[in-house]
Amino acid sequence: MSETVLYTDLSAYYDLMCADINYQAQSDCVHRLHQIFGNKGVSHLDIGCGTGPHIRHFLDHGYQCQGLDLNQPMLDQAQIRCPEAAFTLQNMCEFRIDQPVDLITCFLYSIHYTGELQPLQHCIGAVAKALNAGGVFCFNAVDKDHIDNQSSVAHSTHQDNSCFDFRSGWYYEGQGDQQKLRLSIRKTTDEHVECWQDSHPMVAIDFAQLTKMLDPYFEVTVLEHNYDTLQPLEVNSGNALFVCVKR
Repeated sequence: MSETVLYTDLSAYYDLMCADINYQAQSDCVHRLHQIFGNKGVSHLDIGCGTGPHIRHFLDHGYQCQGLDLNQPMLDQAQIRCPEAAFTLQNMCEFRIDQPVDLITCFLYSIHYTGELQPLQHCIGAVAKALNAGGVFCFNAVDKDHIDNQSSVAHSTHQDNSCFDFRSGWYYEGQGDQQKLRLSIRKTTDEHVECWQDSHPMVAIDFAQLTKMLDPYFEVTVLEHNYDTLQPLEVNSGNALFVCVKR
């Protein structure tokens, strides 16, 4: 199964899969970071935008928003959620926009969907080209050297007469520039059970490598992955929020 087929199959359930995510807190935090570090402009692009929940909050903050994703059913839902925004079907590794923007976001570890180091480098270059001077690129990432293959997160939720059980976790073999995001979804309706499982190829990189990639274009600040309190990254932490200001 390709990295987009599962999401196409379950696009109607994507928001359920992410029901435990506090989109409001994440969006508010990045808005605050843009006010602190950025040029305070109001043009915004969300890459890997999915069904547009983050964009909805940025619109409510007064931003002029656009989004891109590789999954058209997701974009169709995003357009319904955010009729004021513009959406395009594009690859984050080689996207183009008509006018540069002030803030580019990439939430939910979507930067790892670039898959390999060279496409990731292309993505960073495309982001830099798409930002105004003093603009901010904000995203979250995991350090391959701090991945616990035994760790996963899970939650359950209901829709109509069905129960959905979701589980996801990172897996890294300990070498190379690829890791896996393993997903498991179980839908139970009365006595009928449907299951989906997938293992997405994701780029594996450590934070020193990632910072080196960003340095030619950006002033980089690396924070703990905490949307409530802004704290510098701890030495042994492998989960971070990157705030990158275009030079």
